[in-house]
Amino acid sequence: MRKLLDDCFLHDKDRLRHAEALAILRENVQRLAEPEDISIEEAIGRVLAEEIKSPRNVPLTDNSAVDGYAFSHSDYVAQEGRLPISRRIAAGDLERTPLAPGTAARIFTGAVMPDGADSVAMQEDCTTEDDALVMIPPDLKPGANARKSGEDLAEGDMLLAPGDRLRPQDIAALASVGRGRLSAYRALRIAVVSTGDELVKPGDAAIRPGQVFDSNRYLLKSLLSTLPVSVTDFGILPDDAPVIRATLSEAAASHDIILTSGGASRGEEDHIIDAMDALGQRFLWQLAIKPGRPMSFGRIRDCAMIGLPGNPVAAMICFLLYARPAILALAGASWRDVPAFSVPAAFSIKKKKPDRTEFLRGLLTQNASGTLAVRKYDRDGSGLISSLREADGLVMIPEHVTTLEEGAPVAFMPFSEFGVTR
Repeated sequence: MRKLLDDCFLHDKDRLRHAEALAILRENVQRLAEPEDISIEEAIGRVLAEEIKSPRNVPLTDNSAVDGYAFSHSDYVAQEGRLPISRRIAAGDLERTPLAPGTAARIFTGAVMPDGADSVAMQEDCTTEDDALVMIPPDLKPGANARKSGEDLAEGDMLLAPGDRLRPQDIAALASVGRGRLSAYRALRIAVVSTGDELVKPGDAAIRPGQVFDSNRYLLKSLLSTLPVSVTDFGILPDDAPVIRATLSEAAASHDIILTSGGASRGEEDHIIDAMDALGQRFLWQLAIKPGRPMSFGRIRDCAMIGLPGNPVAAMICFLLYARPAILALAGASWRDVPAFSVPAAFSIKKKKPDRTEFLRGLLTQNASGTLAVRKYDRDGSGLISSLREADGLVMIPEHVTTLEEGAPVAFMPFSEFGVTR
């Protein structure tokens, strides 16, 4: 396992473009977490640390997909759909007696197909006489309504690979092949820190002019709740360089990642960057994006450190674009680029600065014909939490674009692709 190396992030640009920053993180962030044995009840959202192949066919045997009547298609053709009912087979029956030739079996969903039967007719399509004879409608195809052994997975099929993040459907697949335990990477320990003399904890005191309630810490802890991490809340740090330096050093000693918001610029009261430089090493800082330019990434000893901007919109956008994939990679997950979907713009831009990527808050709309488009939130301020609440995702306007006509295609990144759902 490779730790954060001194030279792995070297670059010579004062301000990195969005794609460059992602490439540096993708190529150099290595996992910090070690594997541990857990039950599948604990596995949701965790990152798999082993290769898992199916040890058997799923389903194990041929079985019925419906409630109805099982039969040999050749008998069905020969007897023009009129077959005596010779037996009854329910799901869970273990008897494996072959089907009597020229007959049908009353069968229920999930029950094992008897030898000699290859097709099933749905009960609602059939009529019976005294539960002794079934009349099956014509033109039923061979193999109808019969699930084949191995139809879902064949023995030896790859099920999951190391680095896969386990979703509910993956847990179901593990259960379907009989796995009760697995090897997954442990949850990373993350310290969350807010900085700023102006910040007040919600519920602690009445706010006074010049103060703001600390929303970022609650935003970030909520975003982290969807990731394989455990969080320690270090609260609000004052704009005091020795206090910040001492707290970050303490957090680095017992955590895998420190996640800060605020204090990331070069103002006289912005001490995060100086502390990172003094205690460890800074790899990324100053990105050519809006909002979120002062986003930073570095390390203090073997603890990764991610510095987010203080404005809530910038903090969330930088978390989603950079911190989230980096945290998942450090947790052992395979890197996954968030897809951007091409959607017509329901807005225009008369003038945009070149050489920076802008991320607008986008709201999906639908015209009378059902065609999707995206409009941008009316205001662009990076402190407007309302824009995050109203938006469905981010509209990415690349560096080279300086104007945009309504109807032109734009790249739209839904919040749901970042694990943020309504």
